[in-house]
Amino acid sequence: MSQHTARAPRALIAEDEPILAAALAHALQRLWPELDIVATCPNGVDALRQGLALQPDILFLDIKMPGKTGLEAAEELAEQWPEGVPFPHIVFVTAYDEYALAAFEQAAADYVLKPVNDARLGKTVERLQQRLRDSAGTPPAATASAATSASSASSALPASASASAAVQADAAGIAAGDDNMARLLAQLQAMLPPAPRLQMIRAAVGNSVRMIALADVVYFEALDKYINVVCHDSEALIRTSLKELLPQLDPQQFWQIHRGTIVNASAIATAVRDEAGKLSLTLRQHPAQLRVSPLYAHLFRQM
Repeated sequence: MSQHTARAPRALIAEDEPILAAALAHALQRLWPELDIVATCPNGVDALRQGLALQPDILFLDIKMPGKTGLEAAEELAEQWPEGVPFPHIVFVTAYDEYALAAFEQAAADYVLKPVNDARLGKTVERLQQRLRDSAGTPPAATASAATSASSASSALPASASASAAVQADAAGIAAGDDNMARLLAQLQAMLPPAPRLQMIRAAVGNSVRMIALADVVYFEALDKYINVVCHDSEALIRTSLKELLPQLDPQQFWQIHRGTIVNASAIATAVRDEAGKLSLTLRQHPAQLRVSPLYAHLFRQM
């Protein structure tokens, strides 16, 4: 029996304005009495902690929250989500205008506008209920189509081959889920206002400022409140965050491959998958090996 048929669906609300959080919870109770709201979080940090602990079926995430935005919380949840557990359906709560909301129409998530409107929320509830019905009975993190393919194939195969087909179906489902999340995050990031492109990195070294051409950078690595700028033969620290740096880089040249890593695409030599299915990069003229999050594994598929 699947988790969705064994118990009532469970939801987490992350909203920093208490009145709006209460209004959303009350509206959901009217429109979906069976829904169990297991937590209401006042910020993105708490949403990440509670989401991992409670593993709800649905996340209602305010896009703009203190600590971590809804986008950051969703990305970090996807990074840290336990394998074999279906990732929650995401609904973003937003005050963006209708033009910006066009990005959601093709994304792997839904949205509700502030202030909460019963008509719009009712459509979201209907979609969520359908998605939960569609996913009921499928293997964890697997899509219905992947599960059906594995079932059809396994009926004509010996036990060992059937097990292999099931594993492949799970892998296909997980890949599809990761692709959806990666596409969602890319589309939502595109909604943010553009930042001016960097030409040089200015890193303080003692009493001087070192000028580093972007072409000389192999990768950027987040270190607490700093970023380590790694070149072929040297390193330097700059006091900023990857969140602030990323919009200033050319996305064709610099690829985010992990929550804490941005790599110069021209420095990548190979992408290697180990026996556990984890992906890592080897680099040209640099000994480091960089781990790739499943969210960004689609960047390294064969052409």
